[in-house]
This record gives sequence, structure tokens and C-alpha cells, in this order.
Amino acid sequence: MKNTFLIPVFLLFAFTAIAQTKAEKQVVVLLEQQAEDWNKGDIDAFMEGYWKSEELQFIGGKGVTKGWKQTKENYKKGYPTKEKMGNLDFDLISVDQHSKKSVSVTGKFILTRADGEVLSGHFLLVVQKMKGKWLIVKDHTSV
Repeated sequence: MKNTFLIPVFLLFAFTAIAQTKAEKQVVVLLEQQAEDWNKGDIDAFMEGYWKSEELQFIGGKGVTKGWKQTKENYKKGYPTKEKMGNLDFDLISVDQHSKKSVSVTGKFILTRADGEVLSGHFLLVVQKMKGKWLIVKDHTSV
């Protein structure tokens, strides 16, 4: 009797994992590209995943930053070398499509430096489709 109940539950979880929308998959690809760019030490390429607007919002440990240029400057100041950038991994907790042009991502980042130092924290991203491209418009990252 127990096994009869477990089969439908397993199928429900399997279907949910498979049922990721095209938009959600595209956003995951965006984040994979960002991690790859970061791990190459290329903040300029990493920033291509963000909306190039003064309306971009980044919330971190030092408060709210508005604007793509300021966000990029903050990254370059905080991570001035490839060694400081380390190796970035994302552990995605949820990727949820809210409309044809809006996806949110909740996850964990793990930044491992060559000297063994590990920084980690959680994030919530709002990603929107603009002119056919998915871009992060709001990033709330906590360390």
C-alpha cells in the first residue's frame, strides 16, 4: 500500500522538474554564462547579464545601489583581481516564471578563492525579458 502512494508522488516531482519553462531555462543559461565569465576574471562580460540602465537595483551588505555603471564599479572595486574574484558557483533553489517577461531566481552563491577562503550567501534576482534578451533588473544578494 505504501509503494502505491509513493509512485504518484515520485511522478509528480519528476514532472515538476521536467516542466521548467523555456523562459526559466533561458534564465538558467544566463546565470551559467555569468558564472563562466566571473570564473574567467571578466567582470565586463559578467555585467552583460544586467540591465544597462540607471534603474538597475542592487541590494547588498552596504545598502541599495542604483544603476548599471555604479554596480559595475562596485564589483571592480570589491574584486580588483582574478584571485579576489575566485571561483563562483550558484546553487539555484527556485526559478519561477511570473509572466511572459518576468522570472525570479532564488539561490545561493559560493565563492571559493585560491587561498581557501570561501564566501557564500543567498540572492533573489528579478529577471526581465527586454528586446528579446533576459536581463537582471533587481539583485538582492546577502553575504
